[in-house]
Amino acid sequence: MEYIVEKIGMSRTITVPSKPVTLLRVLDAKVCEVNEGTAIVAYNSGKKMNKSIEGQQKKYSLSSEFNRIATLEVANTEAGDLDMTPLAEAKVLRSTFTTKGRGFSGAMKRWNFSGGPASHGHRFGRRTGSIGMAEWPGRVMKGKKMPGQYGNVTNSVKNEIVSYDAENKIIAVSGSVSGANGSLGRVKVAK
Repeated sequence: MEYIVEKIGMSRTITVPSKPVTLLRVLDAKVCEVNEGTAIVAYNSGKKMNKSIEGQQKKYSLSSEFNRIATLEVANTEAGDLDMTPLAEAKVLRSTFTTKGRGFSGAMKRWNFSGGPASHGHRFGRRTGSIGMAEWPGRVMKGKKMPGQYGNVTNSVKNEIVSYDAENKIIAVSGSVSGANGSLGRVKVAK
């Protein structure tokens, strides 16, 4: 079963020894249509509504509090409120978020290269160094680690559930989850 969640941030447990946890809040959602396990779900992303979303709302006769549509695997058999019972029994979640974008980055930051020595008059510094071969094959090989776009990719991680507050819809999972605080992602019950 899948849910759309917002990353609140990181904290830690008060047990000894304490464990780092990430807090995720399950967003309120309505199931609009169910087709063999997958469903069209409406939720509020906090962003402005555009014309296409207004059309979707008219189609499913939703209120203005829901301004996004997604396709999820759900436990529901018919339209209505999203079924939260699988979360209460879950032990492991698979979290999928977009990582923080770091823009165009050099090879040292992007690939953890060590760089050259920092003294005695050389000019190597933080550069990549040699990238190709001489006569044969005479080109830069595919997959060569070079400067470029870093971050802003989809990343999935499996986390154990430490606690689940059904009243406030907050899940505490052990360890970290990609993305900035306040970003939206999906969680899927893995176990």
